[in-house]
Amino acid sequence: MEATRFSVLDRSRTREGHDGAQALRDTVALARELETLGYHRVWVSEHHGVPGIAGSAPTVLAAAVAAATRRIRVGTGGVMLPNHRPLVAAEQFGVLESLFPGRIDMGLGRSVGFTDGVRRALGRDKEDAEDFAAQLDELLGWFRGTSPTGVHARPAEGLRVPPFVLALGEGADVAARAGLPMVIGDLRNRDRMRRGVDRYRETFRPSPWAREPYVVVSGTVAVAATEEAARRVLVPEAWSMAYSRTHGTFPPLPPAERVEALVMSAREREFYESGLTGHIAGTEDQVADALRTLVEETGAQEVLVTTSTYDRAALLDSYRRLARVAGLTATHRGDLARTP
Repeated sequence: MEATRFSVLDRSRTREGHDGAQALRDTVALARELETLGYHRVWVSEHHGVPGIAGSAPTVLAAAVAAATRRIRVGTGGVMLPNHRPLVAAEQFGVLESLFPGRIDMGLGRSVGFTDGVRRALGRDKEDAEDFAAQLDELLGWFRGTSPTGVHARPAEGLRVPPFVLALGEGADVAARAGLPMVIGDLRNRDRMRRGVDRYRETFRPSPWAREPYVVVSGTVAVAATEEAARRVLVPEAWSMAYSRTHGTFPPLPPAERVEALVMSAREREFYESGLTGHIAGTEDQVADALRTLVEETGAQEVLVTTSTYDRAALLDSYRRLARVAGLTATHRGDLARTP
């Protein structure tokens, strides 16, 4: 795995007893640690109206992360383009690239708000996601200076901010046609993920942004001294997902010990146990083997880790152990600014 890059997407998950402001500060602090460990990039996400997630303005948070770090690449995973006018998105990334040249990534997704209420608040509906390919082309056009309106995106025009497409649904096809790097997260369904990767490579069209296909696979990775300790890293997020599916709201992350003491309904237990599966978790040797298999199966150039848990010390320990597994400190520290 020496040639494989490792990066992190942090969603600024709130934790019981801590507010959203603390979650955002935690993201910035984590980014500093990830930089010292040799990770290639750190991304932040866009979620609206979700009680358990503070990351709602990714370009704003990316600016804070970039200002607090020196070398690591910083970006979004992603800006949900149907929620924004492409001109405004281009301007925001243009400002970021101007302030932090050579370090900014533009991860772009096609999702709209999760609920009808959020979509109404955003002034969007589900059909807006169907225009993603056109929105993406318009956004890239603002950087190329090819808009037919006579308007120029300042300071974006002429800048090179690497774009990535989050491959949800038809995203792999959009990425291939546009000639852009693709991020695909489907560790729980490896066959479907491999099919998406194969289709992307088969139909990829070289572009000024990428001459060859570039695949980033994303998912949860937990590393600890024992299998049980790694499993406990997964517990808070698994319970939050189970709770959201049975109660209709996504809560802050609880401590693992409180979750393990709960008396769950049969339906809650089913979702909870399912949420503990399909991830890469275990000791350093076990995770190394699992990651090696994943990279061999997909041919991925990069792994984007998306782990969330209540215990920040356990999370940081997991990232430290993963850095050892991947040999980041020894092989990647001098390679942080190279793109994509």
